Amino acid sequence: MLHIDRTWDGNLLAMQDRARLDVRLAEQWVEVDIEAPFYGDTPPAHPAGETDRLWEYEVIELFLLGDNSVYLEIEMGPHGHYWVLQLHGVRRVTAQGLPMQYDTQIRDRSWQGTARFPFSYVPPGVSRANAYAMHGAGAERRYFAAFAMPGKRPDFHQLTAFGPFTWSSER
Repeated sequence: MLHIDRTWDGNLLAMQDRARLDVRLAEQWVEVDIEAPFYGDTPPAHPAGETDRLWEYEVIELFLLGDNSVYLEIEMGPHGHYWVLQLHGVRRVTAQGLPMQYDTQIRDRSWQGTARFPFSYVPPGVSRANAYAMHGAGAERRYFAAFAMPGKRPDFHQLTAFGPFTWSSER
């Protein structure tokens, strides 16, 4: 389980701003359950589903780091939009727009999401991860993380800032 419970630079968040991701194996699939606050940002202009540049909207991101700097990035929004990328080395995309099953539900000030994708997307030797949440626009944009990162501004591709990761047990 990953808890997004701090600002990107390490300050603890108020309880109402915290999110959690439960990441588990289910046979040949990976399932991710999200519980997060809903801030009501404007969604992308097109229908739910695969959406490039989702990081510009209200979103939760999950990064799973494997051997040799190979990692998986999954972006998930509260309105049913998602984007899945595989990378080898910092920001070096090897595959993008990978399909997955993704359902969401917004309830007042929170949202829940469930993603399901093939285990084959996951790089070998995953032992580190990070998760992020973003919302707001312009100077009001806020960035949260499970594991804080150094620097003067958020850079989610700092692989050395990822924390230890173990798969959750099946339901």
